[in-house]
Amino acid sequence: MQRAIDRLEPFQRAISKAHLAAAGVSVDALEKKPLIAIANSWNEICPGHEPLKKLAEEVKKGILEAGGEPVEFNTIAMCDGIAQGHSGMRYCLPHREIVTDSIEAMVVGEGVFDGVVYMASCDKIIPAMLNAAARIDLPSVIVTAGPCFAQIKPNESKELRQRFLRGEITERQLIEGTLKYYTGPGVCPFLGTANTMGALCESLGMMLPGSSLIPSSTSMRRFSARESGSTVMKLVEQQICPSQIITKEALENTVTLLSAIGGSLNAMIHLPALAAELGLELDWDDIAKITSKTPVLCGIVPNGNLTAVDLHYAGGIPAVMKELRDKLHGECLNVCGLSLGEILEQTKDGDRTVIHTAGEPLEKANGIQVLYGNLAPQGALVKTSAVPENVRVFEGTAKVFDGEDACYAAFRDHAIHEGDAVIVRYEGPKGGPGMKELHRITEIIKGIPRTAVITDGRFSGASGGLSIGYLCPEAEEGGPIALVKNGDRIQVDLYKGMIHLDVSDEELISRRNAWEHGEKKKEKGLLGRYAAMVGNARQGATFHI
Repeated sequence: MQRAIDRLEPFQRAISKAHLAAAGVSVDALEKKPLIAIANSWNEICPGHEPLKKLAEEVKKGILEAGGEPVEFNTIAMCDGIAQGHSGMRYCLPHREIVTDSIEAMVVGEGVFDGVVYMASCDKIIPAMLNAAARIDLPSVIVTAGPCFAQIKPNESKELRQRFLRGEITERQLIEGTLKYYTGPGVCPFLGTANTMGALCESLGMMLPGSSLIPSSTSMRRFSARESGSTVMKLVEQQICPSQIITKEALENTVTLLSAIGGSLNAMIHLPALAAELGLELDWDDIAKITSKTPVLCGIVPNGNLTAVDLHYAGGIPAVMKELRDKLHGECLNVCGLSLGEILEQTKDGDRTVIHTAGEPLEKANGIQVLYGNLAPQGALVKTSAVPENVRVFEGTAKVFDGEDACYAAFRDHAIHEGDAVIVRYEGPKGGPGMKELHRITEIIKGIPRTAVITDGRFSGASGGLSIGYLCPEAEEGGPIALVKNGDRIQVDLYKGMIHLDVSDEELISRRNAWEHGEKKKEKGLLGRYAAMVGNARQGATFHI
């Protein structure tokens, strides 16, 4: 194998080696060893990323033992939990593109690397690194930190938050109580976007089987990181790249897993974006065809009262996929060198109290749905597995808010009532800009019976209740959600996949003719550039270039 650095012009090769040696890379290693980039995203802000610094040392051991030379660099990683509920959330989805681009700049720009280990844990960073792996297409493995253990049940954590909102406990009591749920560094223990995307790395074939949900701060997590380092060296030797692993069939397997675990709706923007990096197409309608036939097998919060760690000890993602094997493409390759079919042959049956059989599922199908109607002609998303049955058919009165802040203010003024269809608009990719995640809105609305949240913004993977989002087209583009008025009747029927604004076509035409975009502050910097370039949610909120 000719190393990347050896393809440089001789004089530049010598100077490049001198610079790397000056940074601490052994001169002897530069003579013969493959150089493996470790694209890390460690920081002290995001709990899921705090363990990655030490895990990188384990990855390096694996690379060195297999005859490679590791070279680590870092990129950014925002914590969605900290950015929730304020304007900072507008930066979370845009920073997915920054992470991808920054890795491309380092790996492709330096031009000396033969493989990459991508280290990430949380919501936008795993998708960003998958996108980078697909774009750069060097032999690659994904490594995460894994979920933290929870001392208390998910429902106890939710009740703590509701007690705070009702004024029954202090801020200090909420913090200390929450630390019994988020017990230490690691991914949040629920099936949010972070654990969902980690799990999907397995079905995509980009992570070692069974490794996505190994708890953080355990020896097994360290061993897995070390094995990932040696694995990337095998991929380099065999020249197996992400484009050979993340195929159309692997993406279809991934949608099947996503639906079976009742994973985060945010995967519905990340997977189309990943497909686009590979020159493939994955449309919401393609996804809906799969989810409509896929049983829901796990009740991990917000779909039940179990954690991601519970799922790991019940057999993990391989045990879930074993139950789905008749619906999967078994020929798809994993970074470990085995096909999915070979992996599942070696997988034991899961704990049936956590992983249900396909014959006796929690839900027969439609863990995730795409809804259509005159309010969402290009589609809207709902995680049906987290919606109580008593609101799967809903009719309510529209209460309209132009942005998240106005909705918060109405809640504080006790202006949201039972039966309201809470419309939060101008929070889409362009309208935010940045497509805020409105998880805090779903949390406060939970305390008001028979309400729905309908938005062109996003939700957290942890959001439950009748939360319908990602509406296309968004309000900023003049979508029907921009035309809703207070008092309009909204009808939702999840059994029919329908969302309807009970207003005549003639009235909607009249409103459209009269519609004027309100005054809005002109964004500058990152958000201004993002608004100018970003596409719609259905296309993955990627840039049109």
